[in-house]
Order: sequence, then C-alpha cells, then structure tokens
Amino acid sequence: MATLALASSLLAACGSDGGKPELVWYINPDSGGQAAIAEDCSTDDYTITTQVLPQSSDQQRIQLARRLAAKDPAIDLMSLDPPFTAEFADAGFLAEVPQDAKSQLEEQGTFQGAMDAATWEDKLVVFPFWSNTQVLWYRKSFVEKAGIDMSQPVTWDQIIDVASDNGGKIGVQANKYEGYVVWINALVEGAGGHLLENAEKGVDADLTIADKPGEIAAGIIEKLASSPAAPSDLSVSNEGTAGSTFGSDEGSFLVNWTYIFHNYDETAPDVAKDIGYTRYPQSVEGEESRPPYGGIGIGVSQYSDEKDFALEAAACLVEPDQQGKNAEMTGNMPASTAGYEYAALKEIYPEDLLALFQESVNAAAPRTVTPYWSDVSSSIQGTWHPPASVDSDTPKASQDFIEEILKGGKLL
Repeated sequence: MATLALASSLLAACGSDGGKPELVWYINPDSGGQAAIAEDCSTDDYTITTQVLPQSSDQQRIQLARRLAAKDPAIDLMSLDPPFTAEFADAGFLAEVPQDAKSQLEEQGTFQGAMDAATWEDKLVVFPFWSNTQVLWYRKSFVEKAGIDMSQPVTWDQIIDVASDNGGKIGVQANKYEGYVVWINALVEGAGGHLLENAEKGVDADLTIADKPGEIAAGIIEKLASSPAAPSDLSVSNEGTAGSTFGSDEGSFLVNWTYIFHNYDETAPDVAKDIGYTRYPQSVEGEESRPPYGGIGIGVSQYSDEKDFALEAAACLVEPDQQGKNAEMTGNMPASTAGYEYAALKEIYPEDLLALFQESVNAAAPRTVTPYWSDVSSSIQGTWHPPASVDSDTPKASQDFIEEILKGGKLL
C-alpha cells in the first residue's frame, strides 16, 4: 500500500507526460461544475484534475484528514465543508491564503459569513467558493387553500399549525447526520443563542446549548415531531427525502438549500410551477431568523509538492465568473456579490429570489468555528435524535454530554 501511495503521489506531482505538473483537486460530488472550472483554470504551467470525495460530508472529512495527517503530497486542492476548516487549520494541514488573493476576495464582495467561516486564528486559510443558505419554500396552492399570508415573516409555530390543520407535511433534515445539527443550530441562533461560545478556549469553550434559546429550539422540534405535519420518515429525512415530501400531494413547506428551486423542472413540472419562497422561519415571533449557512471553500494542502501553483489555481477557481459558472451548473450559489452578477444566473432565477439568497446568506448563522466541531456535532446528534425523543430535558442532557466528550470523560 505504501508503494502504491508513493507511486500515485509521484504521478500526481509530475503529470502523466513527465513534464507539466498535475494538480489534483478533491471535490464534493456535484453535477459537473467543479470539473468544468478546473478545466478553465488549467494553464500552460499546470493541469487541474478532479477526484470525487464521498457523498457524506462526514466521510469527506475522514478521508481527507487521514491522508493529510500522513502528509500525503498527492492532495493539492480540496473542497472543504466550513465546519471542518478550523480542525484542518489547527492541525496545520492548510496553507494560508496569500495577502494579494485575500485582497481580491474582498474586492469581489465575498460575503462576510463566508470569510468568517474560512478564517482560523485571524488567518484566512480557505478560499470561499460557494455559499449556500436555506430559505422557506412553500407550495403556492397549499398556502392559498390554508389562507396564510406569506408576504409577512412567519414562525415555525405558525407553519406547523397551518400544515397540521390542512393536511400538509413539512420537509426538514432530521436524520442522524450533520444536516440535523444545521437545523438545530439555526433554531438556536434564531432564538438569540449559540451552541457554544468562546471557541478559542478549545475544550474549555463555554457550552450554551442548554440556555433558553436551546429550550426554544427543542420545543419547536418536539412540536413538529408530535404533530400531524411530521412526515413518516422524519427521523431519517435528509435534503433529498425532504424534497420528495415537498413534491408529494401532501407537500406544504420545506426548508432546503438554493438548488431546490429547479429540482422539479423535469420530473414534476406542475410542482415546479407551484413553488413559492420566502425568508427562513422565525424561531421567536418578531425576532429575525438566522438561516443555515453552508457552502464550500477551497483549501490548499500544506504538503502539496506544488503548493505555489495550487495557491495560484485556487485563486482562479474562486474568481466571480467561475463562481457564477459553477452556480449555473449546480445551483450552489456564489460566495460573493460579484459572482451573483454572472449573466446566466439572472436568466435562470427570478430577481427577487437571487436577492433573497443574498439577504439570507448575510443573515445566516454559520456553525461554530472550532477544531472540535466534529465532536460537538456528533454529541448533539447522539442526544437530539430521533426528533420524537426531544423534550425540555434534551438541551441540558446534550450540554452535559458534550462537556464529557470534550473533557475525555466519555467516548462517542
């Protein structure tokens, strides 16, 4: 295995022709956007090729972390989910973004949330590539029948009640995976709280999930899980299954990422014509919601044999036109205002929807930037799942469990 790994590394560094270097970019699965811009950003000095990581972000993290811990030079570039940036940076796996590239990112209007998620210990360690957010999607026919005014902000309590009273099901992400923690984090942040504070203290960070906002979040999940609006597959629901619920005859409301707008164009055109959209639901009436923040940043491996070329390539991959092209092909929105100026996006999406996406990204609540995020997330999944088990005791139980995990008192 060691011999094969060395051979692979040498091939990656030297290129198949023994001359021009080949930069290997490990990407999350998509519909071809990253491969297309890799070709665009290849030059006379180097070629960028892509290798697809597993579908699950957790498995992506494991594969990359194991290889980077072994200082594998065969990884030049990598697409990173924001929660893992701090962990990789703290371990010394990521090359710092050069100042000229950082200035360019600022000039093209990179969203502050994207910059924050790409920063660790005041250093920019990832190039923000695309920034995703969730909005509240609804079936126009359903809300018309139910008589709810979607031109005004709505709360979780309201949409649960409306769906329950009118035979609708609400699509959420509540399987035992990262997507469930994304929902919990948005509920807590929307109630004015955080999962934890003072993350720079590492394992001694202040855990706050048991505070009042955590109780409000637990109440929302408990209410949905025990209501007629809960789909039968709630405990295993993810982005895809929630989308299927929304597209069914019982579809009413859905929280999901930006790409969902064109999800039904070919498979269910009647549903596609019936989609409405508005700001993510409020956790507390009158308090602005904090939509989930997701996305991908491009990291450069500290162990790449072609680190200078890789940093140059990363800067090209996140140029506004490349962000726009990727959004056109995948539905994953740009990480900058300049990327939203890409002409094709204005033909694909209504102007008010593009404005809603940007508004939601700016209001979004990223998950806490901490090198211990994987432990925090897994602890929350273990104590808040299944949704039907969530009650007023859950936030305190999860806080105690997280603390024990971080301090070494228990194992996941």
